[in-house]
Amino acid sequence: MKLSWNQLLRLAQEEVRGTTRRLPRALRPHAEALPVCYEPPVPTTPSSPTAGNPTCSVFFVGKAYGEEESGYADVPSQILLFLENLWDFAEEDEDIYREEVRTTYLHELGHYLGLDEIDLEARGLD
Repeated sequence: MKLSWNQLLRLAQEEVRGTTRRLPRALRPHAEALPVCYEPPVPTTPSSPTAGNPTCSVFFVGKAYGEEESGYADVPSQILLFLENLWDFAEEDEDIYREEVRTTYLHELGHYLGLDEIDLEARGLD
């Protein structure tokens, strides 16, 4: 069943809010300060950060928490969730979609907090 953009957005926002509320108290202020942008399908232009990967569903841009220098100095730190890509990845299953939103949000929040892929894998967020 194909959901509308507004339905995908509502489900994703609910999942991110609920996930943030369940974070340990010390992490919540950092998560709440990091914007989450909900986007339509990922761009696949040759110059996009996801070029050649039309199934990309999320990425973190900007500098990690506590970093002084970054290659993204002009870009504010934020998580970009490509909702239609997540929906397609979930094969249009609402429960899987919610789980994918939660997992990808936590994964990118982990990058913001300075975790690398090994740290994320150890926490089950790979």
